Amino acid sequence: MLPAFALPAVASAQVPVPAPRIAAGVSAGGVDLSGLTVDEAAARLNVTALPPLSADVVVSAGGRRFRLRAATARLALDATRTAKRALYVRRGPRPAALPVAVPLAVRHARLVVASFARRVDRAVSRPARNASLRIGVRRMRLRRAVAGLALDERALARRVDHAFTIPAAPHALRARRIRVYPPVNATDLRRANATVLTVDRRTFRLRLFKGLRLRKTYRIAIGMAGYDTPAGLFRVQSRQVDPAWHAPDRPWAGAAAGTVIPGGAPGNPLRARWLGLAGGVGIHGTAEPLSIGTRASHGCIRMRVPDVIDLYARVPLGAPVLVR
Repeated sequence: MLPAFALPAVASAQVPVPAPRIAAGVSAGGVDLSGLTVDEAAARLNVTALPPLSADVVVSAGGRRFRLRAATARLALDATRTAKRALYVRRGPRPAALPVAVPLAVRHARLVVASFARRVDRAVSRPARNASLRIGVRRMRLRRAVAGLALDERALARRVDHAFTIPAAPHALRARRIRVYPPVNATDLRRANATVLTVDRRTFRLRLFKGLRLRKTYRIAIGMAGYDTPAGLFRVQSRQVDPAWHAPDRPWAGAAAGTVIPGGAPGNPLRARWLGLAGGVGIHGTAEPLSIGTRASHGCIRMRVPDVIDLYARVPLGAPVLVR
């Protein structure tokens, strides 16, 4: 019988498991992470990708410069999370040589960026100004429209967001303003006020403007004391040839009070033509030409018959009439 020999116990040495490495051709934010471990990839991202992301964004607009710091936008890059994305990216059936780019795990406060873009817009934009017309008894004062300038703040915010997301994106941005045209221009006002009448009660003059230019001046009579011709801006509300007179039920109307006198009748004071303004007040011809240049009517604007016929043909319905 052979002697038994005791075999020494052999300690099994533990072989360290190598850390997994990112496949070849994988990058993040333009940084090649091929063959790196997660820790190595995170370190490379912090050195290579973070500095360009953290640069201030400078916007040039309207001859001014505006700066948004990355710290203000609360920029943060999670390099470890990005490295893990690169490690676990699924390549599927694609060839091993085909590059794969994973997105950076980067974030920033988009509301801060939107507020910054809004501030830039307000600082460099200029509102458009409509054309305006001031009607005077002697002349028309037309102020022309002025185009405005505006900046697309949403588009600017998207560009700033991009700069804080992609390391290769530019951080020096130029924002161009676009021209904004006002809704009302001088041509619109000329068209809407192609014919304008003004009544100067002090000088007993009625002026006709065409295309905002004085075309003709007429002598008139206006309301007597107690029956003053009302001041204000009116429009021609009615036009009539040989108008009937609806005599008001007032003592001054005499026997005709409350009656209707046909146009052309001897007792009708409204001769030839009528341009109604408001509240029974209008422009009409008169059988008393000697009253022209005085305060003689009960509120209406009197004209000589040839003058009112001439004026009537030139004035459309709706034309503005300034009485001052």
